[in-house]
Amino acid sequence: MEQGRAVKFGVNLNNREPLIAPDYSLTDLLDLAETAETAGFDSVWVGDSLFSKPRYEPINLLSAISQRTKKVKLGTACMVSGTRNPLYLALEWATLDQLSNGRTILGTGMGNPEEGVRREYATQGLDFDKRAGIFEEGLAVLRELWTDGKTDFHGAHFNFDDVSFYSGTEMGPLMPVQTPPPIWVVSNPRLTVGTRQEDKTEKFISKAARRIATYGDGWMTCCRARHPEEFAAQLEQVNQAIAETGRARSEFVMSYQVTMNIADSRSEAQRGIDAYISQYYPELSKAMDLGEWGPVGTPDDIAAWLQTFADAGVDYFICRFGSLDQFGQVERLAKDVLPLFQPVGSGAE
Repeated sequence: MEQGRAVKFGVNLNNREPLIAPDYSLTDLLDLAETAETAGFDSVWVGDSLFSKPRYEPINLLSAISQRTKKVKLGTACMVSGTRNPLYLALEWATLDQLSNGRTILGTGMGNPEEGVRREYATQGLDFDKRAGIFEEGLAVLRELWTDGKTDFHGAHFNFDDVSFYSGTEMGPLMPVQTPPPIWVVSNPRLTVGTRQEDKTEKFISKAARRIATYGDGWMTCCRARHPEEFAAQLEQVNQAIAETGRARSEFVMSYQVTMNIADSRSEAQRGIDAYISQYYPELSKAMDLGEWGPVGTPDDIAAWLQTFADAGVDYFICRFGSLDQFGQVERLAKDVLPLFQPVGSGAE
């Protein structure tokens, strides 16, 4: 890891689990957010899906969490913003940013080409094959409303003339605390085009890099935990795209969402994640290589994996736990791993 470069950590609160796990309720989710803050994590995150992989709605959840916490940042990992009207999303997110006193991070992507996501677009009257344009134009509208207080955006999918959250009788346009709240753009190229189409993957990565540099303030990826070299190669293209836009590299955060299980031994950790998968996702192991989710093992194993990806360029890890004991995993990571990534001379606040 580069000397002096801080690596930060957040916790994914698994908001799909309350629907299917008898021992992890919404109340537990809110409690876990408080536990993560107390343990010293930088952020907490919730997922988003209308019905492809249904879970409780993220903006409502983050609003509740904002009133139970004081310091942690609040993010989506990730939201499919292309299926949401950008005007409503801009106002909803600005409200959340105000409620949290400027602690939000919008992690967002256009959605993977799986059947459930295709149906989500279709039910909203949107053309899935045009999702990249819909997604990018939506992000442009969000940034204008959050930065300038109004939008005059004209594109292939959205056309607005002098739209703002202001009628002339208020003190001014309704705005977020952050102007704008940071947007971390999702790019998971091998989930989109597969792992055997490198020519197509390279084209996808190039487009994604320009999208991140133009519309985002960070990059979020996941699900290739055995391949730090892929992260490093895509990061090189993202950095080049940032330079071409004239923006500063220091404005951006490069994040990785990782699923892990920590235990005293590798065999215990494997039993832990196996129990989790068998209860919650019994079909998942047949659909994908779970080894690409992330590390399973001792604190030293987890730390070594994190260090490898930090060396590849990750500066922010969003940690999701494949475990029936969410609280125990959060506390174990905080106690046995996070201190290894604190800059020399730093300490708990």
